[in-house]
Amino acid sequence: EVQLVESGGGLVQAGGSLRLSCAVSGFTLDEYAIGWWRQAPGKDREQLSCASSIGNYDYADSVKGRFTISSDRAKNTVYLHMNSLKPEDTAVYYCAASRLRCGLAMWEYDYWGRGTQVTVSS
Repeated sequence: EVQLVESGGGLVQAGGSLRLSCAVSGFTLDEYAIGWWRQAPGKDREQLSCASSIGNYDYADSVKGRFTISSDRAKNTVYLHMNSLKPEDTAVYYCAASRLRCGLAMWEYDYWGRGTQVTVSS
């Protein structure tokens, strides 16, 4: 059974850091690209970063320089390290798996986790 489980969210003050984890099962990171997305209240879901199945990493301009994605293939887990957090980073954060590539559209992803809430206070 394919599962993606996010963890590591919480409440943090502006300027703080969090590390989110996406633990996957039912496939390996060599088979799927893993993307990190977020959705704030009243806004569309946006992609933040993606780790391809061959180890390439991409970032959205909105988080470049503040967020870092990494993969631990032994643990089948992808991380999102978030620094210099701002109140506008408050959202539910999701990870998703794509059999094809690090696409920019939600429909390109085959599986989604349930999300983890990140709240940044000012």
